[in-house]
Amino acid sequence: MTAQDNPIPPILDHTFDQPSAFTAKNLMDDVRRSRHIPNGNVPAVCILEFDGDLTDWLVKEGLAKPFPAWACFHTQMFEIELQGVRCGMIARTIGGPYSVLIAEQLQAAGAKVIIGLTSAGRVAPDMPLPCLVVATSAIRDEGTSYHYLPPSRTVDCQSPITDLLNRELIATGWSVRCGEVWTTDAPYCETKGQLEQWASEGTLAVEMQAASLFAFGIARQACVALVAMVSNAVDHTGPQFNTGTQNDGLKVLKGIARAARSFLTTI
Repeated sequence: MTAQDNPIPPILDHTFDQPSAFTAKNLMDDVRRSRHIPNGNVPAVCILEFDGDLTDWLVKEGLAKPFPAWACFHTQMFEIELQGVRCGMIARTIGGPYSVLIAEQLQAAGAKVIIGLTSAGRVAPDMPLPCLVVATSAIRDEGTSYHYLPPSRTVDCQSPITDLLNRELIATGWSVRCGEVWTTDAPYCETKGQLEQWASEGTLAVEMQAASLFAFGIARQACVALVAMVSNAVDHTGPQFNTGTQNDGLKVLKGIARAARSFLTTI
């Protein structure tokens, strides 16, 4: 049977027992050679910041500095010390494919903990805006996760760091919930019916990364997690996309760093 005769959509027709012909390490070795980037492992804790505004502010304030040993064609890493923890930050890793592309390279470069800090829309109507969600599972309404795991409705975050994130983020004063999120590749295709369906099933928020990162984490045995800053909703009549001040964002980063510090003592 030819590929044209195969009735299974390609996104659902992957083998998982063969190594990739193209690896993050090989790419990074080529980047390092071509751009004369020095050798060096990245910080143990790395944060993928979806929006980028917080990273921009940290750089402007002199709190985060460029990390010269990051060998990546697509992004720049900044280094910041938070709560005694050396952290790497990469801005504007938008969507599952991009976040996992960078997560693969981070793991190859020595990262031990990879945390997505993403923006999200509210699904559960009882949540205040803004608030934080620590994702414990994700609905797989995207494409990247199917390259890492066989098809299923959801994928769990299997890292024990989620409980630590919940504890430390509550200490920031933010309203924090733990639970399921809906990961989509197409935010402008969300329908009212879908939002109502997922809300009725207990889903908290909609975002673009969690399912992809969680599948990568399971397949590559990497410690990944996702914190969503829920800032907007189609049923919200107040200001949209309010994530507080940059200092509020810094408090969230410090909570993430404390959770990562506690986790690193266990491995």
